[in-house]
Amino acid sequence: MAKQNKVSVVTLGCSKNTVDSERLMKQLQANRFKLTNNPEEADTVIINTCGFIEAAKEESVNTILSALSLKNSGKVKKVIVSGCLSERYKDDLQKEMPEVDVYFGTENYEGIMTEMGGVLKRELLGERLLTTPSHTAYLKISEGCDNPCSFCAIPLMRGTHKTKSIEELVAEAEFLAKNNTKELILIGQDTTDYGKDLYEKRNLAELITRLSAIEGIEWIRLMYVYPSHFPDDLIKVMASNPKVCKYIDIPLQHISDDVLRSMLRVITKRRTIETLNQLREKIPGVTIRTTFIVGYPNETKEHFEELCGFVKEFRFDRIGVFTYSVEENTPSFILGDPVPEKEKSKRRDKLMAIQQSISYEINLQLIGKELTIVIEGSEGDYYIGRSYRDAPEVDGEVLVPLKDKKLKIGKFYQARIYDANEYDLFATIVR
Repeated sequence: MAKQNKVSVVTLGCSKNTVDSERLMKQLQANRFKLTNNPEEADTVIINTCGFIEAAKEESVNTILSALSLKNSGKVKKVIVSGCLSERYKDDLQKEMPEVDVYFGTENYEGIMTEMGGVLKRELLGERLLTTPSHTAYLKISEGCDNPCSFCAIPLMRGTHKTKSIEELVAEAEFLAKNNTKELILIGQDTTDYGKDLYEKRNLAELITRLSAIEGIEWIRLMYVYPSHFPDDLIKVMASNPKVCKYIDIPLQHISDDVLRSMLRVITKRRTIETLNQLREKIPGVTIRTTFIVGYPNETKEHFEELCGFVKEFRFDRIGVFTYSVEENTPSFILGDPVPEKEKSKRRDKLMAIQQSISYEINLQLIGKELTIVIEGSEGDYYIGRSYRDAPEVDGEVLVPLKDKKLKIGKFYQARIYDANEYDLFATIVR
């Protein structure tokens, strides 16, 4: 009887959580549970929480409270909380919200399945029920992180770096390819550390080479690259392998040596610039995305202006900006939170305004050029596409008029750019 219950899995936070939920949903499906996207239709709600920064924690708590409200009204029978917030604050959550039936940490598929009255089917580990469009999927190549960044709580929630074997990842990618996945997006807390524990060397290049040999895979995209140890052989693979998108997500967090030192980033401004220049020199046409933190406790106005100058000079293709969030039990916690929230927001908005102008100028330079794009769907008067320059959810889009041609979702086309704005490109299909 229990196996006929409807289950809703609510996923919060990053793409790594998305993968965890997709694996859990595959197990639930294999145990004959019915899945629904609507918590109000479910007998059991499982919330995969995020605990990275204050805003994410608030969203997680509010989502739990909403599920408990459904439980108190009789619409939902059971509420299960898992993921990063639960891993980090389980004792506090149990005291504050005892109505939750059970709390689990990260990746505890077996515990959740046992609680649900099901069985963990180990032969299905690596298989997933995709929540992304079938033609694109995240591939989590490692778990945890060994970097000492002073502001980051990820090691508290995900532990130290643990590499997944090449054989395991190839099998998972083959499963995805057989189910129509054409783009693999490689993720982890630090993808450039891949292999160092299991193979005693960083061998992300070898993994990418093996993945690129899988029939049906057309794009491999690399995210969460740590700047201080970018392997030389990885640069060669990115430059020479046609299936590897010339796209790098390399979170820098800051450029001032004073701030980098306090952040425990183990890299200097000079080395950062050398690495970035090397990427542009050896990977022609590479798109570089980065993220920065503003309002860090020891970031003065002079440090911030130094960051602004760096962004203007280097001209990144994409940036994201976060305001500093003080996190207990991290090294930077003792520094307090001296920069007012209003000032943090002001700095974020200024940096994003600088990047907006840069992005617009870069996009204008693409007018008249051709790009390979994959069609994601349609909205309003346009098909929504992405080029190699665009990671899903975080970057811009390539918009193609609906009247242009009848296009298929998940198919690749050659498109010519005819217009642009600060974030998106407009194109017609050539072939």
